[in-house]
Amino acid sequence: MDTSNILPLRIGGRIKSSPNGSRTMHMHNPKRDLDSASIKVELFLEDPEGLTGTDQCEWDLLAVEGESILELAVRSGIQIEHSCGGVCACSTCHVYVEDGDEFVSEADEDEEDRVEEAPGLQINSRLSCQCVLHGDGPVKVRVPSWNRNAVKEVPH
Repeated sequence: MDTSNILPLRIGGRIKSSPNGSRTMHMHNPKRDLDSASIKVELFLEDPEGLTGTDQCEWDLLAVEGESILELAVRSGIQIEHSCGGVCACSTCHVYVEDGDEFVSEADEDEEDRVEEAPGLQINSRLSCQCVLHGDGPVKVRVPSWNRNAVKEVPH
């Protein structure tokens, strides 16, 4: 089947080309000054191999004010699933904020509706695309084992 004329699905954000010619979803926030990254975020990955291709479970990261947990993770090479492109239209980027929720934006009604669809729902369940970071941290986040990018594109 010839798929060259099929256009990519666009939900929020915009599609852009990466240097190797593949197409990726651009998350909704603008480029940030990474030199100003100062918010301490600790990510614990239950399935590090599936998310990073490594066995590193614990990641100590620095986020920029206004950056989401999803954006920070992806920028750091942690491929948290986000089927909708990070626009709160699915629940695939589900994480647990275990500590430091005062340094994360409050969930709005749209997020609360979506997160209810996620497996393993807990009181501290959040969508990482909607967790916008502020303050100093630290914020501790657990990424459940079922949250991994099942489709990995490899250059030909």
